Amino acid sequence: MTAVHGSTVEIPTQDGMADAYFAHPEGDARHPAVLLYQDAFGPRPALNAMADRLAAEGYAVLVPNVFHRAGPAPVVPLPAYIDHDNRGALFAQLMPLMQGLTPDLVVADAHAYLGWLADSPQVADGPVGVSGYCMGARLALHTAGAYPDRVAAVGGFHGGRLATDQPDSPHLAAATMTAEAYFGHADQDQSMPPEQQERLEKALTDAGVTHRCEVYQGAGHGYTQSDTSDFDEEATERHWAALLDLFDRTLRG
Repeated sequence: MTAVHGSTVEIPTQDGMADAYFAHPEGDARHPAVLLYQDAFGPRPALNAMADRLAAEGYAVLVPNVFHRAGPAPVVPLPAYIDHDNRGALFAQLMPLMQGLTPDLVVADAHAYLGWLADSPQVADGPVGVSGYCMGARLALHTAGAYPDRVAAVGGFHGGRLATDQPDSPHLAAATMTAEAYFGHADQDQSMPPEQQERLEKALTDAGVTHRCEVYQGAGHGYTQSDTSDFDEEATERHWAALLDLFDRTLRG
């Protein structure tokens, strides 16, 4: 595997500096960019390790702290292992941050993240890929819809509430997307029931978006997150195969 360099960086946004983790292959070469959106727990060693794995495959990967308005990551102190015993207390603190991250703020921040990547000496010219986990899948959809000229690929994994009946539902971004999309739903995920899966699929199809939506049998919400009790190694490896296939085809042309 390619040696990787990872560091903490700061990105100017309209509301101050956003801290982020940036990983890329060692050396002076330039690489396709990936914007990796966090789950609710945010940038931390387990998520940074995912960025490192992508970087080892030849990508320059940015993991922004999307809750930066509340402070640097971790915004909420996290245990080394997140299980069902401590999850409730964590979400009691995280939920206001999640609810406060409106689509308008997501799009404004994405402009800053994409601009920072475009200016980075480690990033090659060309389109960007976006990958999102849990709540990050929602952010990925909003970003792809707002910046169709920049985003060529979107991967969303165990995303929740992606296709609601609300006027700002993430699935409505399909109407302006040009990116190819892949979604890996968890069949044990109550936040993305079959009716929402069908609504998302229909929106992508109606908009002419090249896409594939799959259901990972037996997997729960958060199946890719190795420091949580929802981690599923088999489903995670399936996610890696799908994500790398998507990015290799769309970002290396």
